[in-house]
Amino acid sequence: MRTKPTLTWTPTGPPRPRTTSLDEVVGVVGAGNVLVLSGAGLSTESGIPDYRGATGSLRTHTPMTYQDFVADADNRRRYWARSHVGWRLLAGATPNAGHHAVTALHDRGLLTGVITQNVDGLHRAAGTPDVVELHGGIDRVVCLDCRVVTGRLDLDRRLRDLNGEFSADASRVNPDGDVELPDDVVRGFRVAACADCGGVLKPDVVFFGENVPKDRVDRCYALVGAADALLVLGSSLTVRSGLRFVERAARTGRTVVIVNRGETRGDAHASVLVDLPLGRALTDLLTALG
Repeated sequence: MRTKPTLTWTPTGPPRPRTTSLDEVVGVVGAGNVLVLSGAGLSTESGIPDYRGATGSLRTHTPMTYQDFVADADNRRRYWARSHVGWRLLAGATPNAGHHAVTALHDRGLLTGVITQNVDGLHRAAGTPDVVELHGGIDRVVCLDCRVVTGRLDLDRRLRDLNGEFSADASRVNPDGDVELPDDVVRGFRVAACADCGGVLKPDVVFFGENVPKDRVDRCYALVGAADALLVLGSSLTVRSGLRFVERAARTGRTVVIVNRGETRGDAHASVLVDLPLGRALTDLLTALG
């Protein structure tokens, strides 16, 4: 059974107190054995908008759902035309101070692992090892028929061959690599089939309305169980695929720390809530840890 997409979340009740002090965070992270769960808010300083922040893409953009993608060839044409343009912008993004700080925390032996809800690959680019990409990676493509996974660069070359110098003006890329394009631009786009079996290609990411693979979920639960604390960075936790790990951590007695701009769906489970830009917060955290 596939889950119904969760695009929005409305807080209920008064907000819990938040702070701009990192004192408690320093104590938790300094003790080590911390698991990081990161979201789109960590990548905004790399030029990739988040979904639900003050300028989040969901205010003007409705992501393609898995059901719409598999149901209709025209939907797939629209997705791949827009993603062909958007991926080039996304692929040009580089890790920011927040990503590098997470790598530094890992290198100091303070982290047991990193789970990211982001598909941009910036944790990998920053050198953080063994990152669990909960929702997959936009730099990979999977065939829905034969399940072969290939690199996005190969598909990009094939799409260029099929569509010549197809281009369109796009100044803003969404977190899923999508951009807005006029219908008349999309209409003539030619979609590539799987080079191995001729099947339907899809980016190797979990779409809205699609479930995270069970083995990946189980690995994340194991990481929660092995940690003493969970540090959430830049996620509203609106989507249950990430929220469930916060709930599991709190239910099993782990300390939950959330650093995010604004309220999150997981605030009730946290012992520390910090409202700061992620790059600044993580850089200051490193400095405070010495």
